[in-house]
Amino acid sequence: MIFELNADDEARRAETATIREHLAKRIEEYLGDDTERMTSLPGLSFAKVKKPTPPGSYLYEPCISMIIRGRKRVRLGTTTYIYNESRFLLTAVNLPTVTEVLDASPDAPYVSLLMRLDLQTARQVMADVDSNGIASGPVTGVAMATGPATLELFDAVDRLISLTDKPQDLAHVGPLIQREIIYRILVSSAGLRFRETIIAGTQSQRTAKAIVWLRDNYMHPFRIEDLAAIANMGVSTLHHHFRAMTSMSPLQYQKHLRLHEARRILLTEAVDAATAAIRVGYESATQFNREYKRSFGAPPMRDISQCLAIGEKTN
Repeated sequence: MIFELNADDEARRAETATIREHLAKRIEEYLGDDTERMTSLPGLSFAKVKKPTPPGSYLYEPCISMIIRGRKRVRLGTTTYIYNESRFLLTAVNLPTVTEVLDASPDAPYVSLLMRLDLQTARQVMADVDSNGIASGPVTGVAMATGPATLELFDAVDRLISLTDKPQDLAHVGPLIQREIIYRILVSSAGLRFRETIIAGTQSQRTAKAIVWLRDNYMHPFRIEDLAAIANMGVSTLHHHFRAMTSMSPLQYQKHLRLHEARRILLTEAVDAATAAIRVGYESATQFNREYKRSFGAPPMRDISQCLAIGEKTN
């Protein structure tokens, strides 16, 4: 079966490509020689990479990540996402991942942006959407999803970025454009996952409480019964929904948090692998080394040496 694009579709694709190229140039100019920088708008950051990167750790918070140029692989537990500028990546809860930039070169650097999502604002926008009869039913699945990076979404992002050097406009207009971006996400195919997570009282929202607790207490051992009580769920129910949202069991999630924090410590502080292992809660350095290599593809110190040699980029 052959599908042909009509003139309107072709025009939209051309306009989207034009906006992306404009955005890429603006972000590259904004970054200069930096590979990553936060903007004056809280929660909005840019990244640029000039060559493919090895697997690296990244803890996604609730956010939308958009590739302006290039391609990327994100591994969450046993689930792998590969996306480019035609898709955005939505993360509804805190998730430890392993990421790789696949397409990047000095002449055509990988360029991306990440906007953290304010859940209170998202709830307000969702209420407005629902009041206008655009509500969608809940869905069960992983708290990470990709959706189409439409012309309307890129247009909103372009307008938001244009305000980064206009402080007064950014303070007043920026939040309005952020609400528009959240609206575009909520009504997209990926918005169902986001919707279920931000609705207070749903199983996903209760599971998110357990996720937040583990994020804040990853160093300490825990009993699954206590974690279930925090989420106000039965043990088996928590296990089911936790794995559905994160592609991991609670114990696996804790392990990934420990490994990601250990990697951050090794990258930023002058400590050895055994010290980092103890600081994040490991009792066995041998177990730490084995699990670290399994997650990042190399033993701790070799991995850190490679990262420091090439410069690591994640969002």
